[in-house]
Amino acid sequence: MAWQLDPSHSSVQFVARHMMLSKVRGEFEQFEVDFQFDPDRPEDAVVEARIDTTSINTRDTQRDDHLRSDDFLNAADHPVMVFRSSRVERTGDTSAKIHGDLTIREVTKPVVLDATYLGQSKSPWGATAAGFEASTKINREDWGLTWNVALETGGWLVSKDIDINIEAEFVEQ
Repeated sequence: MAWQLDPSHSSVQFVARHMMLSKVRGEFEQFEVDFQFDPDRPEDAVVEARIDTTSINTRDTQRDDHLRSDDFLNAADHPVMVFRSSRVERTGDTSAKIHGDLTIREVTKPVVLDATYLGQSKSPWGATAAGFEASTKINREDWGLTWNVALETGGWLVSKDIDINIEAEFVEQ
């Protein structure tokens, strides 16, 4: 059955290390998800997410502009990142691994999301909603996002590993 994303109760966030000292958190403010899901057969779920790379927000305009530039996402030429699931591997009553392909800057690589089904609830207006959390870690260099600066004290200005955290609420159609 089809479910519609509730964007006001959903988020796509990421975390990277800055100078090997602190964590920089950001999010993509615009994204769409096509989602087919039957709670009785979660292993048959199908997900396709399209994330607007121009909507990146780290609460620092200069950094956001740099992340949109050719050094990173090249949002002018590649305004959308896409995740397409290929299979769902059930790992528990409410947990699964969502295998799929992530495309960034026309480079497609496999990723696995660790997902949790948070259940369903009826809203006061009668709609049925379902909640999910998912996370993964990627090496940004696998997608050609290699810009960096070596630090005098060792290490790098921007970490290669990026944590991705997704919270999504969907309304049954």
